[in-house]
Parts: sequence; structure tokens; C-alpha cells
Amino acid sequence: MGKMIRSVLGGMAIAASLAGAAMAEDGVRGKQAGDFVIGLGAIGVLPANSGGDISSIGGKVHASDSASPQLDFTYFATPNIAFNLIAATTQHDIDARGSAAGRTLSLGHVWALPPTLTMQYHPFPASRFSPYVGAGINYTWFYGYGGHRDAIVNRVRVDSAPGFALVAGLDYEIAPNWLANIDVKKIFLRPTASVNSGAINARVNLDPLIVGASIRYRF
Repeated sequence: MGKMIRSVLGGMAIAASLAGAAMAEDGVRGKQAGDFVIGLGAIGVLPANSGGDISSIGGKVHASDSASPQLDFTYFATPNIAFNLIAATTQHDIDARGSAAGRTLSLGHVWALPPTLTMQYHPFPASRFSPYVGAGINYTWFYGYGGHRDAIVNRVRVDSAPGFALVAGLDYEIAPNWLANIDVKKIFLRPTASVNSGAINARVNLDPLIVGASIRYRF
């Protein structure tokens, strides 16, 4: 997965260079104010699991990687400025590692619903290769708990929480109304969690990287 991420980022850098050399191309419609774009694709959600701690027993909560279909919506206020909203949900296995229990404790699985709204800047809206960068906000709901595989665990809850998002991506105009897209988001998300109705509490530094690819239709 790390190799894939590096390839995506390298491709965006090359595309940005090409876009700068070809800001207006024959036969390219480009981005225009008022454009509304719908995308359908797939994402990989890769939690960083970068720290956090479990009260009472020590250790850290770890969440697994996951993948899911994604629907997204983009509105261009100007050729350069767009607002994007993603809709997807993913299931993650969670466990406690390095605790006083002396072993990994299975906490089952949980579903995450992380709608994320970002404002994007498109420096080369008239180019077939159109990279962008941006930032925005996230709010993640956790639901659908289950799959406990450890006898000492009877209830797990992760609190819904807000987050901050950074984004970089690339649109490629296939035809006047069709675009291919690759997109990488970093979400800074650190919810709290409880086990066995609050007997044990934890801070969970998820900070996931979201890598996606989609086909988009422009109205």
C-alpha cells in the first residue's frame, strides 16, 4: 500500500508539471464556474494509529485498514475554487495492543461514516491534467459494533468526533463531461473510546490516510 501511495503522489507531481506547460489545450473544456460533478469510485482508509493510550491497563487501540466504494460531489464556485463532499462508510477491526493484559485483546469491529467537506484550489482549470490542493473539515460517526472475540470484552463504543482534513488530487479530462480522478486525503481524527461501559477508557489517534480513485461526470 505504501508503494501505491508513493506512486499516486509521484503521478500528481508529474501531472502538475505537465499542466503548467499546457494551461490551455485544444479540445479541452476545462473547469468552469457553476460546474457540478458527481464521482463514483473506491477508497482505501488507512489509519495511522499514531499513539493514544488506554487508561487503567495501558497500551494502545489499533484499527485495521479498510476499503469501500465512494460517492462524491463537487461544485465549482469559480474555475479555480471548488467545494467537495465525500460519502462512504468502512468497517474496521479494532484491538488493544501492549496493555497490562499481556496479549492483544480483540475489541471486535466498528463501522465509520466520515463525511468530509473540503475547499479545493485548482491552479490550472483549463488543462486536461488538472491537479488541486485543499483543506476542510470532517465529522466521523461510529456505529455497527460487533464481532467481539474476547471473553473479557462485552461492550465497546467509539465516540463520534470532528477532524481536520488536507487534500491533494488530480483530475484528467477524458471527454468534455467525463473525468478520471485520483485523490489523497489526510484526516486528523482522535476520538475517545470506552470498553465495558466505561470501565476502561482510551484516546484513539486514528489520523487516517484516505487514498481514492474515481470516474466523475460533469453537469
